[in-house]
Amino acid sequence: MRIFPRRARSAAVATVSVLVLATLGPPQASAASFYDPPSPLPAGSNGDVIRHEASTFYIDPIQLIKADASVQRIMYRSTDTHGSPIAVTGTVLTPRSAWHGTGVRPIVSYAVGTQGEGDDCAPSKALAAGFEYEGPFIAGLLTRGYGVVVTDYEGLGTPGDHTYVNRASEGHAVLDAIRAAQRLPEAGLPDDGPVAIAGYSQGGGASAAAAELQPSYAPELKLKGAYAGAVPADLAEVAKNLDGHYAVGFLGFALVSMNYAYPELNIPALLNARGKQLFEQVRTECTVDAIAGHAFTQSSTLTNDGRSLVAYLGEEPYRSRVAEQKIGSLKPSAPVLIVHSALDDIVPYAQDRDLGRTWCGKGVRVQFSTSLVPTHVLGAVRAYPEAFAWLEGRFAGLPAPVNCGWF
Repeated sequence: MRIFPRRARSAAVATVSVLVLATLGPPQASAASFYDPPSPLPAGSNGDVIRHEASTFYIDPIQLIKADASVQRIMYRSTDTHGSPIAVTGTVLTPRSAWHGTGVRPIVSYAVGTQGEGDDCAPSKALAAGFEYEGPFIAGLLTRGYGVVVTDYEGLGTPGDHTYVNRASEGHAVLDAIRAAQRLPEAGLPDDGPVAIAGYSQGGGASAAAAELQPSYAPELKLKGAYAGAVPADLAEVAKNLDGHYAVGFLGFALVSMNYAYPELNIPALLNARGKQLFEQVRTECTVDAIAGHAFTQSSTLTNDGRSLVAYLGEEPYRSRVAEQKIGSLKPSAPVLIVHSALDDIVPYAQDRDLGRTWCGKGVRVQFSTSLVPTHVLGAVRAYPEAFAWLEGRFAGLPAPVNCGWF
């Protein structure tokens, strides 16, 4: 089955973003058995590698440009929302060129933005086929000599639904990916060297969550900093923005995620026949599919009583579970760069400013950067050079810039 149908290349979708257009088609599921975890999981610790195999990273969908790096697809141990052990897959990339910076080669754990819910949306599959729209940024990290690990998160490729924008699950997966990269002999990366986290959009949330969780969950990691772009820090506010939006399919992804992580919520029981159909559709869709198939849908047309899903999320038992995903209650121990466009059309700008102020109040070294480029995705492109420069400073041992009190 082709995950990105022809309609996704229509003129309407073409206006969404430069990066989405880069996703011209999906990788077909391959080596499916790799993504099936052993049952039971082997004994071990978070970050232990369960299996690995050689892979590839093509930067373009025509597969003309292969990254100059050694690539390993991995499966590793992590923990889910509730602390239970799970298997997560991902990709470890090691530049073939020597590291010429200070000390040993650093590792960046890159948290990708919205990929979708279907197993064929897994970043490890997209990287191998040349369809990962964030490939240029990942390639830029490799060009700078960093080792890179990219998690697939819980449920992308592996069994079960993907826990999209779930704070704990994504934060664990990002941190345990670093441990896995350090412990994989074939990667040739330092097992005790400097590390950083980076991500934008969903990945910005995962990066921010990982930065908050690192002091307690992975204190041994020598975390030098976290870049978190356009962080969906308050999902209740993001949901309000997405209802009836061209990217309302992302709200569908979040509902699938919430229902999987908290099955007692029984979200499908709220839905009418059309809502149940959409719920099942988004469970197998990637980003462009969801945008093309569900743009501008009002959630009030999907419920049994005609109330919006946003209204339900403001009530118990849903409100408490949504509140658990809010980022900002914990204190990162490493410096943080937050970049967000004031003209973002998906993630409200104000919530990232509030996140930065909250962290500043806790004593975190925060650099908050505002851009004025239109759309969520162009904001990501605008943030690229700033993120690269900031990461270089952290690995070079320079003092982290701080502008607390000025935003």
